[in-house]
Amino acid sequence: MNNDMIYMKRALELAEKGAALGEVPVGAVVVKDGQIIATAHNEREILPDATAHAEVLAIRRACAALGTNRLTGCVLYVTLEPCPMCAGALVNARVDRVVYGAYDARGGACGSLLRIQKYPLYHMPAFEGGVMEQECAAILTEFFSKKR
Repeated sequence: MNNDMIYMKRALELAEKGAALGEVPVGAVVVKDGQIIATAHNEREILPDATAHAEVLAIRRACAALGTNRLTGCVLYVTLEPCPMCAGALVNARVDRVVYGAYDARGGACGSLLRIQKYPLYHMPAFEGGVMEQECAAILTEFFSKKR
C-alpha cells in the first residue's frame, strides 16, 4: 500500500467521525516529511461556521503546529475535491500537493466544475484526484441517502 492510500484511509476515518456528528463526511490530513501534523473533518454544523470545511480547519491546525502561515513541503489529503474557497486557501497556504478522493461535479474547483490551475497565481499546488475514489464517494452517498 502506498503512502497516498495510507493517508487517505486516515482522512476517511475522519470523514466517518464527522458523519457520526451530523457533518457532511469530509476528512482532511496534512502531512510533512512523512508525519501527520494536522487532521480535521467538517465542522460547519458544530461550530456553526460556513468556512469550517475540513481542508480549512486542517490548514489552520497545520499552520499552528508549524508556527507559520506557509505550508511549503506539505501534502493535504482530503476525501472530496476541494471547493473554490478551499482551493484558494490551499494556494494561499502554499501547500505543495493536494490529493483528493471523490470528484465533486457540483462544487469541485480542481478540475470537475472549476479548474483553479488555469489561473496564473503566484503558487499552485499539484492536484491529484481519484485516490480511493470509490470509498470516498460511498461515504458521501450513504450519508445523503440517510438524510433523504
